[in-house]
Amino acid sequence: MHDIKFFEANTAEVKENLKKRNVDISLVDKALDLNAKRKELTKFVEDKRAEVKSISKEIGLLKKEGKDASHIMSQVAEIKSSIEGQNLQLDETEKELNATLSVIPNLLSPQVPVGTSEEENALCKEWGTPKEFSFKAKDHVALGENLDMLDFERGAKITGARFVVYKKGLARLERALINYMLDEHGKNGYDEIIPPFIVNAESLYGTGQLPKFEEDLFKLNHEDKQWYLIPTAEVPVTNLRRGELFSGDELPLKYCAYTPCFRSEAGSYGKDTRGLIRLHQFNKVELVEIVAPEDSDQAHEDMIHRACSILEALNLPYKTMLLCSGDIGFGASICFDLEVWLPGQQKYREISSLSNCRDFQARRAGIRFRDKDGKPQFAHTLNGSGLAVGRTVVAIMENYQREDGTIEIPEVLRSYMGGQEIIS
Repeated sequence: MHDIKFFEANTAEVKENLKKRNVDISLVDKALDLNAKRKELTKFVEDKRAEVKSISKEIGLLKKEGKDASHIMSQVAEIKSSIEGQNLQLDETEKELNATLSVIPNLLSPQVPVGTSEEENALCKEWGTPKEFSFKAKDHVALGENLDMLDFERGAKITGARFVVYKKGLARLERALINYMLDEHGKNGYDEIIPPFIVNAESLYGTGQLPKFEEDLFKLNHEDKQWYLIPTAEVPVTNLRRGELFSGDELPLKYCAYTPCFRSEAGSYGKDTRGLIRLHQFNKVELVEIVAPEDSDQAHEDMIHRACSILEALNLPYKTMLLCSGDIGFGASICFDLEVWLPGQQKYREISSLSNCRDFQARRAGIRFRDKDGKPQFAHTLNGSGLAVGRTVVAIMENYQREDGTIEIPEVLRSYMGGQEIIS
């Protein structure tokens, strides 16, 4: 959600910012027009109420003096009727204004490069050197099926396309990664959370998935409940403090959570349908922070470092990319992607997105704190994958594969695998 007062005071700046996202800027004009109408209706209603109050006093005096006040009473009835009509218009105008603002994406930070697609994202860092194999590297699908540890056929039988059954060593590797990531983030000040995996519409609105991206969600048909499966732990964890006004002494709030994630991937038909890259259900360890505005840039840097440290501990080559205006998410003001090297595909693929949403989500969700002067302020919210677990499994399989099709287990995970060194 946006501050309409900021739009009024900085209209040209707002439009130029949103043009970088290729957004229809007529939405800004529509919002401003609706707000002008809202102000006009509000003034009318307030003026008429003041008039009723004044006339009511006059009626009281006439009655006290034993005089006829019926002609003035009928006047009051007419004014009250006009107020009722204008109030209905005011409610509709406010609803339309909020609906318009709710589909306008976050304003971009000045550092975000202008571009139309991921091809124009900016390379910020490269870490590690892709391994050269003495044999032709296989992709994770071939490796997993040859080991009989990834079963896409039975996943499809049980549910449908883009579901998988993990078995034996790879099932254990997935679990080991979840525990390892949670432990590492816990050592660095993140409080572990197990949130509900089902959320209501208010929660999805708060983080920006609703109303614009409803088609990407799995909605539950249960009595009269408006419930959804979570697309990411960002939703329930950020909404822990929805609608709250709390002391600034509580900040920063740092959370990490493992959850399954459920996405319909609407519009991605035919894209990455093979393998673990784009499933309807996948596991992720998510980082969420709620901080004071003056601390959010440093918090973002720290969060990126935490995700990078997991990749480095696993010795997986990666790139850090600053997303351009055409590739950045709806709720993010600035976002960095980590892309891990996959030798089976001979390319880098996204394994984490780390976003600073500034006060965008906090305004939608009503997340406020009292500053040192006791004044209520909207907090800044940040979120990022720390990491996407299935994609980390893919990266380990492809980077640690051996010529005989077995998978070496990264050293930092061996204690989580009961000392096991090879998946075979």
